[in-house]
Amino acid sequence: MLEIKEIWKTFNPGTVNEKQALRGLNLTLKDGDFCTVIGGNGAGKSTMLNAVAGTWMVDSGSISIDGADMTHLPEYKRAPYIGRVFQDPMLGTAPSMQIVENLALAARRGQRRGLGWGVRKDEKSQYQEMLKRLDLGLENRLTSKVGLLSGGQRQALTLLMASLRRPKLLLLDEHTAALDPKTAAKVLDLSDRIVAESKLTTLMVTHNMKDAIAHGNRLIMMYDGRIVIDVSGEEKKKLTVPQLLELFSKVSGSDEADDKLLLS
Repeated sequence: MLEIKEIWKTFNPGTVNEKQALRGLNLTLKDGDFCTVIGGNGAGKSTMLNAVAGTWMVDSGSISIDGADMTHLPEYKRAPYIGRVFQDPMLGTAPSMQIVENLALAARRGQRRGLGWGVRKDEKSQYQEMLKRLDLGLENRLTSKVGLLSGGQRQALTLLMASLRRPKLLLLDEHTAALDPKTAAKVLDLSDRIVAESKLTTLMVTHNMKDAIAHGNRLIMMYDGRIVIDVSGEEKKKLTVPQLLELFSKVSGSDEADDKLLLS
């Protein structure tokens, strides 16, 4: 479903601030894979997600989704293929618009716009049923402005919006990092449920090593713009945080593990 071949990305080339963020990165996800991505600051996790989403063009290499070449397509042309939830709960929604209007926009992602009504009557009841399953009381607040919702409610809504049209690929970019532990756990459970029910191919970046082990069927760890660990299946299920850190030190040839990685 996702094929990344030898992608390279350098920021500020030829200057004192030059940073080689991705170094010949290769990754293939099968249809239905739920892959968690872990790594220290500057490892290239978010750069990889942004490259897949089209936020940044890569210097070389190729990216394809479901057999379609995305390498040179701008972000908006990848919209029909990709759903995304950002780290910041303020992103991913239109705060000055109603919940029902946000859902209607998500339902039309990648389609041509016409001059018909923005929200049809039959859609409202459909959206109410979807929101009811979130168990956050949002089904009775269809006309509430999204900007009035809590961070957890907004992330749950963004998850629903990102998966509404069953994208080929769902990108979760540290989508629980800005939430308190209890709310983060609820959003992660919801993520698992949506991914499983819709059988979505998913790439989830996280700083939390426990979450990386507990969720998904595959785990990769990045270091210095490359993938240094790739485990799946039973091997992944049996992993512990100390084992993962030990494995990281061995394959990266470094004892480096930033505070954020360890504290997680």
